[in-house]
Amino acid sequence: MTARSWSFRRVTTTGRAPLTSLGIPFGLSGLAGTWTMAGATLGTPACIGDALWLLAAVVWIAAIGNYLVRSRNHGGRVLRDLDDPVQGPFASLAPTTGMLIGTHFAASFPLAGRLLVVACIGLVLVLGARFVAGLTAGARDVDAVHSGYLLPTVAAFLIAGQSAGSLGWPVAAVAGIGVGLLFWLLLGPVILARMAFRPPLPTVLLPTFAIFSAPPAVAGNAWFAANGGRLDTAQHLLLGTFVLLIAVQLAMIVTYWRLSFTLGFWAFTFTAASSGTYALHWLDLADAPARQAWGYLVLVVVTVLIGSIAVRSVNVLVRAHAASLRGGAVLPAARVR
Repeated sequence: MTARSWSFRRVTTTGRAPLTSLGIPFGLSGLAGTWTMAGATLGTPACIGDALWLLAAVVWIAAIGNYLVRSRNHGGRVLRDLDDPVQGPFASLAPTTGMLIGTHFAASFPLAGRLLVVACIGLVLVLGARFVAGLTAGARDVDAVHSGYLLPTVAAFLIAGQSAGSLGWPVAAVAGIGVGLLFWLLLGPVILARMAFRPPLPTVLLPTFAIFSAPPAVAGNAWFAANGGRLDTAQHLLLGTFVLLIAVQLAMIVTYWRLSFTLGFWAFTFTAASSGTYALHWLDLADAPARQAWGYLVLVVVTVLIGSIAVRSVNVLVRAHAASLRGGAVLPAARVR
């Protein structure tokens, strides 16, 4: 089954929550991390970052609960969703977000935060191994491949390394980063080749290409956590890749602008937030000229982008709920994935 046929096969509302909805707390966690970094480098109020972390934790719990309840009530099966060639990779966002939240709250609640991180790292290992094993089956249509394939293989392990580094587990930190870099090298060319030499992605999946540009920033943030926040050769290498891949996304702004808004736009949020955090860290350590002005510009751009996506998402969900109460189907399932 191609990604195109998958997207058009599910054109009626089913009442189920897609795994892609887990991208909402993931993006909010990224924004919270950016504001936390802004507090350390720009002197912004720490309470803003703390409030965003609390919001991300609440939305994370709600998103997981909503997915599980609605899946059960509408005849869904979690294992079937995990095996879905399009939605399956997004399942890893649940433990990946949990690692970010657990790492932050470990500062105030050490035992609970660390236990959450350890549990989520274990789940990331299970989901990552299961996903890669599924790729070896050889029955997957290349047209179903999208940048979300980097989530259970690259992003999850890089963030595991970041969490481990932040909590003082250096061996686990380097190991997680190593796994993330390995699969970035393995899957990155596959995704680019699919985009270049196969039919275009369905428009509902096109925003996932924003994830393609996330690894340099996520790896850079993880390495800062592992190496004590120092600039070194590895960070210089990542910086060049980071600049190029962000430039790729900027070159695609017109393409993205023409798309109708869907919840899939949350794919932009963590890439934006992780890039903002990485940029703030670099501006501070490099003591760049006018770093305060550039830092505030980065913070404003990231906040406005994610805030606008959040506001539009609320509008989409309200209209979908109103339609369901009327017994209608104003928003097809593909449109809200």
